[in-house]
Amino acid sequence: MKFTAYARTQQGTGASRRLRSAGKVPGIVYGAGEPAMIELDHNALFFALKKEAFHSSLLEMAIGDKTETVLLRDYQSHPWKPLVLHVDFQRVDETTRLRKSVPVHYVNEDQCEAVKTDKCLINIVMKELEIECLAQKLPEFITIDLSGLKKGDSIHLRDVQLDEGIKILRHGRKDITLVSVVEPRVEVEEVAPVVVAPAEPDKGKGKKDEKQNRK
Repeated sequence: MKFTAYARTQQGTGASRRLRSAGKVPGIVYGAGEPAMIELDHNALFFALKKEAFHSSLLEMAIGDKTETVLLRDYQSHPWKPLVLHVDFQRVDETTRLRKSVPVHYVNEDQCEAVKTDKCLINIVMKELEIECLAQKLPEFITIDLSGLKKGDSIHLRDVQLDEGIKILRHGRKDITLVSVVEPRVEVEEVAPVVVAPAEPDKGKGKKDEKQNRK
C-alpha cells in the first residue's frame, strides 16, 4: 500500500492542536536514520486504518520527491470521537528484523466434514500470531485451511507451516490451540411434572357418618 506524508517543521502541543484543527494528523518516522516529523491528511489516514493490510504489511510512504518503506507501529485515537491524534511509523530495509502481530485468515470452514456432515461448530481461538522475521519477509496475513477438519479435531501451532526465516513467537508456551471443533449441543426437552391435586373430602358423607355415630 502507498500513502502520502508531508514534512512537519513545527513541534509541540500547540502546533499539533493547530494541525488537527486543519484536518491533519501529526506523526513521526523513526529507524534506519534520523527521526522525521511528518503530517498526514486525517481523512485519508482514518480510512486507511480501517484496512487490515495497513496494519500488517510494508507500506510505501511518499514524502517530497522520495519514497520510503515503512511499517505502522502505533497510533493514538480520541477516546470517543472518530479522530486519529498521532501516528508512528518505522523505516525498514533489507536488514531490518522485526516482531509483529499478523492476522490469521481461516478458509474453507464450510467445506470441512465437521461442519457439512456432523453439523459441528468451529471455535476460533487465535485470530493473530506474533512472528519474528526480516521486514522483507513479513506476510500480510497467515492462511490456515480448515477443509480437512473432522469431529474431535483441532489445529495447533505446531501444525502451521511458514516460509523459511519466519518464526512464530510462543512466549514460553509449548503449544497453542488455534482452532477446535465443537460438537453440537443436544438439547433435552424437559417435561414438566404433572401435579395431581388432592381429592376434596365428601362433605355429605362426613355428615352421614356423624349422625350414625350419635345413634
